[in-house]
Amino acid sequence: MPQTSSRTSSVSRRSLLRALSGAAALGAAAGCGVPAAYVAPGDRAVTDDSAADKKLTWANWPLYIDTDEHNPNRRPTLEAFERRTGISVDYVEEINDNDEFFGKISPALMNHQSTGRDLIVVSDWMCARFVRLGWVQEMDRARQPNVAKYLDPLLRSPAFDKGRRFTVPWQSGITGIAYNRGKIGREIRHVKDLWASDLKGRVTLLSGLDESFALLMQGNGVDITRWTADDFHNVCDEVEREIHRGQIRRFTGNDYTKDLVSGDVLACQAYSGDVIQLQADNPDIRFVVPEEGAELWSDSLMIPNRARHKANAERLIDSYYDPAVAAKLATWVTYVCPVPAARDVLASSTDKDTASLADNPLVFPDSGMRARLAIARDITSTERVEFAQRWNRIVGL
Repeated sequence: MPQTSSRTSSVSRRSLLRALSGAAALGAAAGCGVPAAYVAPGDRAVTDDSAADKKLTWANWPLYIDTDEHNPNRRPTLEAFERRTGISVDYVEEINDNDEFFGKISPALMNHQSTGRDLIVVSDWMCARFVRLGWVQEMDRARQPNVAKYLDPLLRSPAFDKGRRFTVPWQSGITGIAYNRGKIGREIRHVKDLWASDLKGRVTLLSGLDESFALLMQGNGVDITRWTADDFHNVCDEVEREIHRGQIRRFTGNDYTKDLVSGDVLACQAYSGDVIQLQADNPDIRFVVPEEGAELWSDSLMIPNRARHKANAERLIDSYYDPAVAAKLATWVTYVCPVPAARDVLASSTDKDTASLADNPLVFPDSGMRARLAIARDITSTERVEFAQRWNRIVGL
């Protein structure tokens, strides 16, 4: 299996939540009812040129698609789609941060203008903001039989988009705990194991509000599909206590991987896709879904308002839900595949490394792990300002 994308791409993809920037403030204010921001359903679509104009523009994160082993500028699954359909895809790796990209395209969307993009990929907590603002179009599932048939049941109906009418997961992942089994000399099974005395000063937490809070709540026995403000503030109180007693070394973006590899950190909040790559060099690094559970998240595809090639975009999305195509993508990005049927495709491969990926629970979670995964209720626009202010003070943003 080519070792290409996860370690590098996730540094950008799962980046920290910025301190309340202009873009974030716009999202919060707009979600609270600024009339100019919300777009009603009847104002979202324009004439679809897909039939006559066989093309589309797709904005994605860097290194988040399969590439040719000998030529990183070639993308085999995308080129196969172009050959099969005659649709030309302008694939632009321009998304480096959820809030930054929101700020980039929000002026057009709130002013009922085209973004120049037919398809975008952002994290689900940011997707929630777009859906609430009415900035994305409902997809036509009649054009997407593969999505309807093969989308993982765990991902089918998040709180912000019941029934996945406006979003489709591109790739998924788990926020859990990574640790160095060789240095600790024992297993970690619970979120509160992070507060063990022998780990003092050698624990990191994720600095992003949206990335970190759910797992910590799960450690307190909270059902993250319906958490409350009290649950959030209890987590903040707990983290502040651990800071004061010196348990937490620092708060990180994806640079936690460097601390874990160097041995400066023994246990940390982590993303499943990163750990697969780290284990290739150090099998002592483990990833655990705690017994209390872990957060299942996605980066999802959306069709923004006034996209001129909606049908072409829907067709492209559906092509990646063909299990054979999803399997090819999974061998490169090594996150949780949103198409469980791809597992059988990989298992039948004659290539040993490819076939072994089918048995990796961080790509295809087994039944025991799946029972402990949940999608967190998103932070609403009315909650975000208060919660972000408290969290950012704690982590020093």
